[in-house]
Amino acid sequence: MLGSLFPLLYGALFVGLLWQAFRVMSKGFRAASGPISDPVDRTGQVTVHPELLDSEGRITEEALLTVRFGGDEEQPQNPSGTGTE
Repeated sequence: MLGSLFPLLYGALFVGLLWQAFRVMSKGFRAASGPISDPVDRTGQVTVHPELLDSEGRITEEALLTVRFGGDEEQPQNPSGTGTE
């Protein structure tokens, strides 16, 4: 009895998992094909990292420290802000 039920149960689980995989992949393809918008959180407000805000809650205008790793494709800039060309 159990031997004849196992292939049916296995097939049903396989079909269910396959359907779930296609559902998840279709959501990803739909999201990737749409326009890129401002990052918003679940409340619909634009998300800003807290370290970018000054003491009054506005986005800071000061120069920010950045880190570059080897293999970046952009040309490095000299301190005057012009390119090295």
